[in-house]
Amino acid sequence: MQFLQILSRKAGSLEVLFQIPFCQKQFPYTCLSTSACAYSKKKKGNSYEQVDQEKYNNLVHSVISYKTSAQTPETILEEDSLLYGPPAKHRPPVKAGTKTPKNWVPLINPSKRILPASSDSNVPMKIGLQRTKMPSVTRILQQTLSPQQVFYLERWKQKMIEELGKEGFEEYTKNLFLQGELFHSALESIFLSEEVSARDQGEDGVVAGYLSSVEHVLEDISEVKALESGVQHETLQYLGLVDCVAKYRGQLCVIDWKTSEKPKPFLQNTYDNPLQVAAYIGAINHDANYDFQVHCGLIVVAYKNGSPAHPHFMDPDLCSQYWNKWLLRLEEYMDKN
Repeated sequence: MQFLQILSRKAGSLEVLFQIPFCQKQFPYTCLSTSACAYSKKKKGNSYEQVDQEKYNNLVHSVISYKTSAQTPETILEEDSLLYGPPAKHRPPVKAGTKTPKNWVPLINPSKRILPASSDSNVPMKIGLQRTKMPSVTRILQQTLSPQQVFYLERWKQKMIEELGKEGFEEYTKNLFLQGELFHSALESIFLSEEVSARDQGEDGVVAGYLSSVEHVLEDISEVKALESGVQHETLQYLGLVDCVAKYRGQLCVIDWKTSEKPKPFLQNTYDNPLQVAAYIGAINHDANYDFQVHCGLIVVAYKNGSPAHPHFMDPDLCSQYWNKWLLRLEEYMDKN
């Protein structure tokens, strides 16, 4: 039987001797020691005991007694207003580099006198384009293209030349212009003669697909006032040839007919065409030959394969935006020349 005999106890150590009675030889004793200084340290005080509990008694009581949330959107707004102040009203960021025309001319002519409708008002106007030193809208836009527009246009041209060759590319562009002219002529014939349908006009011609493409748009057009008619802005000194001025779904518009081999479902796909329409609207409104003013525009993109054309309507606000952009392009052209 084993027994434990405590031989001695010293400060800072505890000595223990293990003995086995049936063994003559004693094993060396093992000494277990532990530091006594760890027990001599003073216990740290609790910092919370120094807090004035009576002072925060109400706060503690309200917190521990709060069970359910009664917050509503209104109370949250009130709380945020107290903590952070009233919310600041959102303001759209000002675009860096936004320019305004130096010599701004309104799109609508405030001094133009609108004459009452005459008995022959159902006959569309067709004023010849006067050949003067005034630059045309097309020329101004072509000579003020951005570097990015020039880059993409040149890249497209080089790609087409690689595929068709130089002579083939020239023939391709010639055919495009010819098809555009035939398309415009066919539309003019349709508007001047109610007996001829769009499908009959181009049944066997190269514009059959284009006419079939715009059939659903023609149903919404009425009261044609001008066809292939020349206009000039008497104040800003530029001119152009308007495809059509008519009502589209009850709104008098400058209508621009475009042909395309690729779909253009959005207005931004038409590049500078909205600026062209805005320029024509401004010219009509400041041209004494026209006894009416126009507030809206319409760009119709027709497709050769006969798929439904995309009509892009421009309301007065949108026309005003593009009018300002046109004025900047016009100023750029005048500075260059």
